[in-house]
Amino acid sequence: MGRLVYGAPNWFVEFEDRALAHLRIVMLAKLRRAESFSFSWKQDSIRGSGRSSFWVHPSIPLQFEFFGGREPSLNREWIEALMVTANSPNGLELVPEPTRSAPPGPGGA
Repeated sequence: MGRLVYGAPNWFVEFEDRALAHLRIVMLAKLRRAESFSFSWKQDSIRGSGRSSFWVHPSIPLQFEFFGGREPSLNREWIEALMVTANSPNGLELVPEPTRSAPPGPGGA
């Protein structure tokens, strides 16, 4: 489990390291362009199965803390799916990871 720390150091949300690695790519791409956006996710059943969201702004400190020792492999399709939501009117949503497409066989696609 990793942490997304936003604003005050005592406020954080926990995500699996793999999801957090993908969110980091998308969030930093948006912030690099000085774009603000909302970020939403579904809460675990432990927390009541609700939804949460907050506004992400380039002037507010954002920190990604990973607890695993290795960088997770990245799924380009998941990054693209997250980026599509990030550029939508509803903002970035943590969508489930799509299954990876099989590479084309020897005869092409």
